[in-house]
Amino acid sequence: MTELRERIQEVIQNEPVALFMKGTPQFVMCGNSDRALRALRKAGAPVTGVDVLADPAIRRELSAISGWPTIPQVFVNGELIGGADITEELGASGELTRVLEEKLGADYRAEAEERTASVLTPA
Repeated sequence: MTELRERIQEVIQNEPVALFMKGTPQFVMCGNSDRALRALRKAGAPVTGVDVLADPAIRRELSAISGWPTIPQVFVNGELIGGADITEELGASGELTRVLEEKLGADYRAEAEERTASVLTPA
């Protein structure tokens, strides 16, 4: 297994909510990434963003791990939730809040913060 794959899997497994996106939570570079981030923010999720634009290999490895071809990809407690459409629909129906409470605990909002995780290996 490559070091990059291991680092991606580490983020998926160790971060409560991992959003693999184009850009960062502070500087979103894609409409779909923005839609997923907005739904997560509205639900009060503690989001860790990973910029797939930083290195094309991140996107390739991520899709190989998840089996999901498009970006963004949202993982909650290590489980793939889906992309922008699914995350937005779950948010609109209130189901996203239920999923977050079920997987992270009822007090997950107390930990809500946005971080940017780097899965790139140092040059």
